[in-house]
Amino acid sequence: MHAYHALVLNLHQPAGNLEGLLADQPWEAREILFAMDRIPRSLWGQEDLGRVHLSMSGTLLETLSDPDFQARVYGTVDCGALLWHLQNERLIEILGTGYYHPVLPLIPSADRAEHLQRWQGIAGHLFWRPRFNGFWPPEMGFSMELIPLLRAFGYRYVLVDSEHVEPVTDMSWPELRYRPHVARHGDDEIIVVVRDRELSDAQESGMELDWFLNEMEARTRWCDFPPLVTTATDGENGGWFRNVTEGANFWSAFYLPLLERIRAGAADLRPTFISDYLDAHGTHGEVRVRTGAWNTGWHHGKGFTQWTGSLAQRRTLSRYADVSARLHKLSEQAAAGAPYDAELIAALEQARWRLLRAETSCNIYWGEAWVERAQVDLDAAEDALETARGRMTQLA
Repeated sequence: MHAYHALVLNLHQPAGNLEGLLADQPWEAREILFAMDRIPRSLWGQEDLGRVHLSMSGTLLETLSDPDFQARVYGTVDCGALLWHLQNERLIEILGTGYYHPVLPLIPSADRAEHLQRWQGIAGHLFWRPRFNGFWPPEMGFSMELIPLLRAFGYRYVLVDSEHVEPVTDMSWPELRYRPHVARHGDDEIIVVVRDRELSDAQESGMELDWFLNEMEARTRWCDFPPLVTTATDGENGGWFRNVTEGANFWSAFYLPLLERIRAGAADLRPTFISDYLDAHGTHGEVRVRTGAWNTGWHHGKGFTQWTGSLAQRRTLSRYADVSARLHKLSEQAAAGAPYDAELIAALEQARWRLLRAETSCNIYWGEAWVERAQVDLDAAEDALETARGRMTQLA
């Protein structure tokens, strides 16, 4: 019985980050672009076995599809061609996510749907499809209350970290980690696919192929079912993914040799799309998922301490809630009293996208280093709300 492997890579760059790196640290910008461009290039000709899930934030898609940015980096990476090649559904399954990459449980619930809707808008246009099966919560930040929202947007399954999954149905450790399950919140349910944290840590930092195959065999040895082993990491951060030397990065040192082993019959492993596995093998049992994120740097992902550890971070989260509440209240008043006024609509939209961009996870991840970026957008959102309020007064 084969073990199945689902490879998941997350790609995210905050708004304006690549443009800034091109000006100040051009080699780092090129490394990031090369790492993304290397994905489809490495997979060309591997349609028989190659299977990769990609999550790409809306801000990254916005940058890669911007004609000015494309012209600026042409000769380094052809971004238009990159986006075209990522449409290859034989090799790549695109996962849904949030446009500005927020930690969804930390932002106001009223703002979450807008992040998902805006992402589906740009991704549906660039990848020419109306539906995306799987959802990648930014930073793997998940809480059970997200389930109705994800179902409303048509998602079949969601990725969660193994650290936070608890069985409701009686099941063994291999079943808990290596089978998809159902999680329920109220009347809604969604399929939960569990990321193997330890194997993902190895994937992120660099691993030898023989070690990986031995670990896969040891971890799935007692499975009396077809196991699904899911590894998920960033796909453009760290030397393992950015290294441009042939034979010294994830693709040339690990993934392509893995496919060759499988073809030769020397590895009892099959890469798979999660959707294909679900179609063939279904789900098993019910689980709960504790609120939390994936492990980043020094932190295990419980309690969102990476984003809430300092007073400045907590104050920024409080401002998210305050600005969001005022925006939604004023939007309701505008819809009732002046739904077609162009000046009012423009002011509210200015406030809305500034708030959403302020909610980017990176703004409050680096301690207090990037908090100012959130504050700048929140200030602009509040200015736009004042403009909208003034316009409402004029129209009254």
